[in-house]
Amino acid sequence: MEGVEGQGSGPPAASGYTLQPTRLASEDILFCVDVDNESLVEMKVAAAGGRPYTRLDSIKQAILLFVNAKLTINPDHRFAFAALGKSASWVRKEFTSDIDSVVSACRGIAVDSPCGHADLTQLFRVAAHEAKKTRAQNRILRVVLLYCRSSIPPQHQWPATQKLFTLDVVYLHDKPGPDNCPQKVYDALVEALEHVSEYEGYIFESGQGLTRVLFRHMCTLLSHPQQRCVQDDLDIPKSLTKKSATSDSAPTDENAVVVSSQ
Repeated sequence: MEGVEGQGSGPPAASGYTLQPTRLASEDILFCVDVDNESLVEMKVAAAGGRPYTRLDSIKQAILLFVNAKLTINPDHRFAFAALGKSASWVRKEFTSDIDSVVSACRGIAVDSPCGHADLTQLFRVAAHEAKKTRAQNRILRVVLLYCRSSIPPQHQWPATQKLFTLDVVYLHDKPGPDNCPQKVYDALVEALEHVSEYEGYIFESGQGLTRVLFRHMCTLLSHPQQRCVQDDLDIPKSLTKKSATSDSAPTDENAVVVSSQ
């Protein structure tokens, strides 16, 4: 922002401020989905017919919600998919804006066997390689990691000087227990995010097993990395309870026009 002060011999004019217009880069977004057995933990909602609804099921639905909304905002965004077992591997390497290709890629994500430890090094290596190609097209790369292991913190080896992409994380986990350490896992994910992110990366977690919480987190991640505030200053979504309390405590204006919600 630039301040423009008034000139001349008359009274000083009020300062004016202008914000120079900038164009946001279109995004290439790489979804990396955890395919460990813990991705098959059931959520607190059943699918049609009473079939158990797993974390992986809800993650796929959340991704489709995200992609449709993101393309509505800007149809030039593109998406690719990877799976995280012991390391990261491609599910769909080509970035695409075609929704049918996105649906097909989501269907192709499946759990094979217990994976044990997760190494994010290959994911970061692939993301850095893709980010260089993305930059050449005046775009930016973002990785959205959806992690589900409650007892195994991820590891990585990556130089802190290389920040070529932005990392977002959504962490679905069990409650703390003798065999679980979700806080240690969360701390490791935060460390990884801060280590590699070019712009402000966001991390969200939930141990409630509620799909609506996951969907809310994914909707928050719709925010463009070049427009973000730091996560500590993030105040969305607004609490409806707080908004109602504020409205109830506001003084009544006799001349106010009341609009019915019916």
